[in-house]
Amino acid sequence: MNLELFATLFATLTLAIVAPGGVRSPLAHTFSIVARDPKTGEMGVAVQSHYFSVGPIVPWAEAGVGAVATQSLVLVDYGPKGLALMKQGKTAKQALDELIKADAHPEGRQVAMVDAKGNVAAHTGASCIPDAGDVQGVQFSCQANLMSNPRIWPAMKAAYEAAQGDLAERLMQALEAAEKAGGDIRGRQSAAMVVVKGQRGANPWDNVVVNLRVEDNDHPLVELRRLLRLRRAYNLEDAGDNFTTEKKSAEAAKAYAEAMKLAPDVVELQFWAASTMYQNGKKPEALALFKQVFAKEARWVPLIERLSKVGLFPADPKAVAEVQAQATKGAPW
Repeated sequence: MNLELFATLFATLTLAIVAPGGVRSPLAHTFSIVARDPKTGEMGVAVQSHYFSVGPIVPWAEAGVGAVATQSLVLVDYGPKGLALMKQGKTAKQALDELIKADAHPEGRQVAMVDAKGNVAAHTGASCIPDAGDVQGVQFSCQANLMSNPRIWPAMKAAYEAAQGDLAERLMQALEAAEKAGGDIRGRQSAAMVVVKGQRGANPWDNVVVNLRVEDNDHPLVELRRLLRLRRAYNLEDAGDNFTTEKKSAEAAKAYAEAMKLAPDVVELQFWAASTMYQNGKKPEALALFKQVFAKEARWVPLIERLSKVGLFPADPKAVAEVQAQATKGAPW
């Protein structure tokens, strides 16, 4: 490259990534999707990038408010400030227009927003590194920059519209379609997904449906899908516990079975399912499951006695002995 041209390019990029106040912005070139599910009202953002730990930078979402993806020569402000403006009642477009107007260097930004009513807005600045662009559909927007080819964001749109399942699954398929179409020209490194409820509940911690991050991985989408599978499995385990508490044994058994099917490699899920079942009149099934758990990992055998000491298992030596008898004889624990 001609040195003079290189110096000019470097100066341009340096200028573009300096936010108002002199704070430099991270270079999060990436592809992402923001969307609202018309049926459930859930809103979410999913993203992959060749950038370390993209999760704290690009995706922003708040239950009952909206979702934002802020990328390219990132000004992170678009995330929290965009949500704040939508929370005040502004549409996605009104919020985005206001922030662009206040931005000293909007030409380097790529931002997309969706509000709680399903309005979408997107901006791809003229200085976003090619290939870059965005495309919208019903209550969603796909956007990408520094891509290997211009087919990435259309591929995401097509995949999202064709996908079945809940919002998280459809977001996941959109990312996978982008990678299949060629993805980031530099490769891949991190990924993230945030999905929130359509309506804000009383407890903030109950408003988040999915919040997953892959900080650094050779195949971040493969890992993100694995984490999403585990999230679903643990959600089913929790549902099983709730059903058990409500004395809904059939529903609990179904939830536990589905959880263990999703994550057969996670022995802990099986252990807690067995413990809950034992305490709620399903002893034969529980003992059979304990036997499987102990055969795989004997480390769980002594935990039964410890749980009995703190009220999380019957404080009955006979019950403890009955469960521990399911361990393979002679196995160390």
